Amino acid sequence: MEIKVDNLTGPEVISLIGEHMHGMTLHSPPESIHALGLEQLRKPEITFWTVWDEEKLMGCGALKELDRQHGEIKSMRTASAHLRKGVAQAMLEHIITEARRRDYKKLSLETGSMEAFLPARKLYEKYGFDYCPPFGDYTEDPNSAFMTKEL
Repeated sequence: MEIKVDNLTGPEVISLIGEHMHGMTLHSPPESIHALGLEQLRKPEITFWTVWDEEKLMGCGALKELDRQHGEIKSMRTASAHLRKGVAQAMLEHIITEARRRDYKKLSLETGSMEAFLPARKLYEKYGFDYCPPFGDYTEDPNSAFMTKEL
């Protein structure tokens, strides 16, 4: 697996972000979808990475700088053909390492509270993320689970 910064212009990446957005609409009501589209992911405060196996796109993830000491994980997604191959784990480890390199003190995320998001929540728990109140611009939402990790 190779993880590299991506500019979100390749057809495979555009398709994966489309798959990610569609997946959110299947499991979350519109007012509870916090996934970012292509243009939002291209903002300067966001670094976006893709995971590749030679020419095959395996997944993606992003890190948004909330402030100089706090980052947020965004857009973690494994391509359907590569589920259960360690893609999400590799991306999460990469993002945590980058957050530490940037000297962030805290790394947070929002994910769904529904059953479909249980594998993601279990992965974050395994890496030491704890449940927390909403952070940043988020508000209480029964469809969201908020998690954070002190670095």
